[in-house]
Amino acid sequence: MRAWWLALALASVGSAAMAAEPAAPAAAPAAQQLTLARVFGSPDLSGSQPRALKLSPDGTLLTYLKPRADEKERLDLWARDTRTGAERMLVDSKKVGSGAELSEAEKMQRERARIGGSKGIVAYDWAPSGTAILVPLDGALYLADLAGHVRKLAPGAVDPLNPAVSPQGNFVSYVEKQNLHVAPLAGGGAGQPITQDGAGTVHWGEAEFVAQEEIKRFTGYWWSPDERYIAVERFDDAPVQVFTRAAIGASGTKTFEQRYPAAGTPNAAVDLYVMKPDGSGQVKVDLGSNPDIYLARVDWTKDGSALLVQRQSRDQKTLDLLRVDPVTGKASVLFTERAGAKSWLNLEHDTMALKDGSIIWRSEQTGYGHLYRWAKGKWTALTSGPWVVTDIVGIDEAKGRVFFAGTKDDVLEGQIYSVDLAHPGAITRLTERGWTNAASMDRSGSRLIVRRSNPSQPTQVYLADATGQRLAWINENAVAPGHPYYPYLQSHQATKFGTIKAADGTTLYWEMITPPLVPGKRYPVFFEHYGGPGTGQQVTRGWQGALPQYLVSQGWIFFQIDNRGSYNRGTAFENQIYHAMGTVEIEDQLAGANYLKSLPFVDGGKIATYGWSYGGYMSLKMLEKTPGVYAAAVSGAPVTDWQLYDTHYTERYLGDPAKDPKSYAGARAWEDADKIRDPLLLIHGMSDDNVFLDNSLKAVARMQATNTPFEMMFYPGYTHRVGGPGISEHLWGSIMAFLDREVKNKPDK
Repeated sequence: MRAWWLALALASVGSAAMAAEPAAPAAAPAAQQLTLARVFGSPDLSGSQPRALKLSPDGTLLTYLKPRADEKERLDLWARDTRTGAERMLVDSKKVGSGAELSEAEKMQRERARIGGSKGIVAYDWAPSGTAILVPLDGALYLADLAGHVRKLAPGAVDPLNPAVSPQGNFVSYVEKQNLHVAPLAGGGAGQPITQDGAGTVHWGEAEFVAQEEIKRFTGYWWSPDERYIAVERFDDAPVQVFTRAAIGASGTKTFEQRYPAAGTPNAAVDLYVMKPDGSGQVKVDLGSNPDIYLARVDWTKDGSALLVQRQSRDQKTLDLLRVDPVTGKASVLFTERAGAKSWLNLEHDTMALKDGSIIWRSEQTGYGHLYRWAKGKWTALTSGPWVVTDIVGIDEAKGRVFFAGTKDDVLEGQIYSVDLAHPGAITRLTERGWTNAASMDRSGSRLIVRRSNPSQPTQVYLADATGQRLAWINENAVAPGHPYYPYLQSHQATKFGTIKAADGTTLYWEMITPPLVPGKRYPVFFEHYGGPGTGQQVTRGWQGALPQYLVSQGWIFFQIDNRGSYNRGTAFENQIYHAMGTVEIEDQLAGANYLKSLPFVDGGKIATYGWSYGGYMSLKMLEKTPGVYAAAVSGAPVTDWQLYDTHYTERYLGDPAKDPKSYAGARAWEDADKIRDPLLLIHGMSDDNVFLDNSLKAVARMQATNTPFEMMFYPGYTHRVGGPGISEHLWGSIMAFLDREVKNKPDK
């Protein structure tokens, strides 16, 4: 009866389509009630999830980082025998590590990589011999053999950054005191600096701030495959504007003179050099006559005869692929991509140089991201159609097959595919429908490590051959007796998916989780959003975690919708946000709210909206532009003035503030904060080094000066990520107390 009533209600709402997730397992225990303490406690309700999975060079071992059952933020190094399935811990982070506090540089790198809350081992690197693994831990370097014996490397190294084993396994390299060091891997000798003037504002072997934060390039040096050369970035932060940032903590306040390249201001001066492993023979790479560019990507050709460098223009409308002679530093342009007048170029993360000199390249030249093969000036399209390739997974050069992730079958499902170089367009799907998948491969392209989930199954990981045939589970993670989520399985509610139309007729996808619906009863809505450009979609057929289920258990409907401007739908969908932040995203979220208000089981006067970062910005703009639509909003770590945010992200979408001040003025969220009439909870970490606290304070000052009511919860010592043991529970307890008071339990008017 209940299902019939729900189907009738949904069928009555225009052309909106709905599809439910795959059914949860039938067998389930008596339902237990989720709590915030359990949602954020240990062990993780999603199951123990291995991270940083890698196959050993000979394929006999699969290594990964695994969280501890009693401390899910701490990671240890584990290995599984791919032949027998036997699993063992290789390195115990508590036994090996010193517990030393991380350097400020390491902390900031982890923030950029979005692993600021992780402890223990967060990265590792196989030696090419397959007999040892480099393990950075607590400001030191260790080498672990396959029996788990550990010895310290480069004993004099202090807080090494970006450690790596060279391609032939003869050296270990790392950055110390802003210079690149190289040490012999055998014997554990001390490392020697191969650059000399790193100090003050000069850094060697590191990636500058915007490269880490926005370009997603986290290193500043690259070994040639034969170890004859190292390409090394040198950047000087001297031109970059200095911000005095206060890191306000519980036990005091520290101030940092942080060089932050805000929109419209100078970037770091970036150069690229090539040198031998001992630092001799140094030559400067010719990156062109215009120094105001981005060093986006650096790769080597297969034989090490040349560097392949992606040079991006400051306005991000031009991208050149350079071929660089490592002996002379001279560069030539292999090809150039250019954006349209009202567009930009999204950077590609993978350039695959093949042995024959051809290159596999992802381009959006047709309006959708697809794979191409470039050879001697000629292009061959490997994929095509109104869908996107989201990632290049690997290649089997011997058999001429490229493996990739994409949305060919369903925009809400990431699947893994292969295509033959000899038969462009002949695409084979390797993963199962009904799941959202991601994958990585070994170097030869013979085996896949597949990660998949759906709304009723937390992430599973398995090993597959090149045809997609599953060989063995790495982490089946079945929600069965003993799984952390099993006690809550009986109360797990299905996720439904559907579509509505934007004002211009564009299809928008939404997802919804409801409590068991009682005929005639109307429910409040927790309407989550992100909405920003340059990110993956939020609405997918993947596992959402336990938090939405907790919200539903508290009587809320959970809902979100992907607006125009977001990624993975093609350039026409994304480009609508060009020089127009705070416009189409607000319109599309409003379309979602209006759809909700049309549903007979939704209390249209009790729709609360929540977002973090760009989503926090959206919360403010939604209250300012559509007063009365949302019963209340939560704004976490919002950008309120885009001239306070960094060059690479902001100028990509809004341009140069000196040339287009109107776009920046229209996108501000603090200036119209006095127009807010609905309840607002503002949240920010008081040591945020990315979205500075100044952003929230500008809105706070405006609302206080105009007697505009609001509430706030600021977290001492926390950066852009406010979370961790105890804090996550407090954060969400505060959010729920606010929304219960202002929305769910508030008497109807």
